[in-house]
Amino acid sequence: MFNYRVIALIKRELREKLFSKAFILMTVLLPIFMFGIIGVQTFIMSFDSEKSVVEIIAESDRIADNLRSIIGESSFIKDSTIIPIIMHLSKLQFDDYVNSKEEELLTEEITGIIFIPNSALEDKKIQYYSKTPKNMRLLERIDNPINKVLVEEYFSSKNIPVEELQYARMSVDVSSFKIAEGEEIKEEGYGGLILSYLFSFLLYISLLMMGSMVMQTVIQEKSNRIVEVLLSSVTSKELMIGKILGAAITGLLQMVIWLSPVIVVASTSWFMLPGDVVLDITFIQVAYLLVNFFLGLLIFVGLFATVGSIFENPQDAQSGMWPIMMLIMIPFFISMSMIENPTNPVANVASMLPFSAIIVMPAKMALVDVPLWQVLLSTIVNVATVFAIFPVAGKIYRVGIMMTGKRPSWTEVIKWLKYKY
Repeated sequence: MFNYRVIALIKRELREKLFSKAFILMTVLLPIFMFGIIGVQTFIMSFDSEKSVVEIIAESDRIADNLRSIIGESSFIKDSTIIPIIMHLSKLQFDDYVNSKEEELLTEEITGIIFIPNSALEDKKIQYYSKTPKNMRLLERIDNPINKVLVEEYFSSKNIPVEELQYARMSVDVSSFKIAEGEEIKEEGYGGLILSYLFSFLLYISLLMMGSMVMQTVIQEKSNRIVEVLLSSVTSKELMIGKILGAAITGLLQMVIWLSPVIVVASTSWFMLPGDVVLDITFIQVAYLLVNFFLGLLIFVGLFATVGSIFENPQDAQSGMWPIMMLIMIPFFISMSMIENPTNPVANVASMLPFSAIIVMPAKMALVDVPLWQVLLSTIVNVATVFAIFPVAGKIYRVGIMMTGKRPSWTEVIKWLKYKY
């Protein structure tokens, strides 16, 4: 399998990819883009373009008076993002009032009108009238003072001391402590969730990016007849092995570059992170991630290269590309589900299945203590997948790389597997 020709092909692939503008830009810009997009999203979600005028009308005069005193202490009053107008009207008066304010609501002179009926003291159901009734950010900010008034009004006739009432309104504050075999009990923060998201995202992006890059290269070499020149010196098997290994080594180096800042932050005291955002990452975890990722590259780069050998242009290749992309996308979504529920039974099974184990298992290891047998089984499954994929991909690649002219049907591609060499 390995000889001087394969090594020469690997060197060729490394030179082309490591020094390409696309590789350099993606290696440098992806981390910036990833953290930048989170920052932009946070900024957009917290940005209020203009003041919102909200009329809060209570059927009870007492509730209206209490709202005036409590809302005056709210943060949106201090930053002037919401201007509340509080008044008291009966249900019959309110119906006529809303109809009279229709024009102002449509022109958004008034952002919305909230009506608190007396029945809210029993079921906490209030009504909101607006041109944009699903303004969740506004409703979330105004919800707390309204709920506080309703709670106080409800318990006011029950002779409950103010201190007990304040305690009843408090939410439960959960401190999580991790129990691990052979380790001291320690408080668990959000570091594991961050690592799980980071591992899943980087694996997802890199597998798609490297696979697509190799597929485009194979299609280009085939359409430009460069492959015919290469095959005059090497066999199709050597060409495929050199291309896949070159791309896999390139992707592995890129992943090491991406993970280096995370390792530095996690293993040194140079950076002061909040106590609940400690990145608890071990050498074994990083080593497994890289080995697992390298196996994943061998599998998916091989599949993408095979698709590229079948077709002569990217448009035709889309039909073969989508099934492979789904083998990457579905495990990514499964790993994201573990952020909410690390013991998700679907994720537990997927972490030991072909294709999905590549993305799901590293994310799982960042969240929970995984038994050694599961890690070993996952690795064995990935290695077995590599050995199962390569013979099939190799047969298709050998025939497809030299096929030109009419686009082959999938029936014809299946027949290629029966050819003997």
